[in-house]
Amino acid sequence: MSRLLPTRTDAAVERSCNPDVLSLDDDETRDVLEALSSETAYEIFRLLNQTPATPARIAAELDQSIQNVHYHLTNLESAGVIEVTDTCYSEKGREMNVFVVSQDPTLLFLGTEDDRTSLKRAFKSFASLLGPPSILLAAGESISRIVTGE
Repeated sequence: MSRLLPTRTDAAVERSCNPDVLSLDDDETRDVLEALSSETAYEIFRLLNQTPATPARIAAELDQSIQNVHYHLTNLESAGVIEVTDTCYSEKGREMNVFVVSQDPTLLFLGTEDDRTSLKRAFKSFASLLGPPSILLAAGESISRIVTGE
């Protein structure tokens, strides 16, 4: 017998190619670090980075109370690192949000806004350590936009 209301989601984790760059002198950076500072929040974020999930599924997988999971989901959503992507329904017919990591990846730069040229040098050094300069070619356009502020 098919169900009237969907109890599962077919949402997928899709990431864009435009990273959000956070630096130390940015208030958003503080919010992200505070939201991820607890072990439970960090584990929730890691789980959502692998697959979309409802609060009930997260609570079951991490052996946490649903109230604790809701608290951390609210903090993570307020910081902008996760978002609601879909809605499904429990066996009892209750509406449940399905959470995923935010579509834009986030790059945390441990410098200030004035240090953006250091970011470019850091990427060049990183690429030279790995060998192939193709890393910079693949990310070149995004990096140049970040560095120039365009």
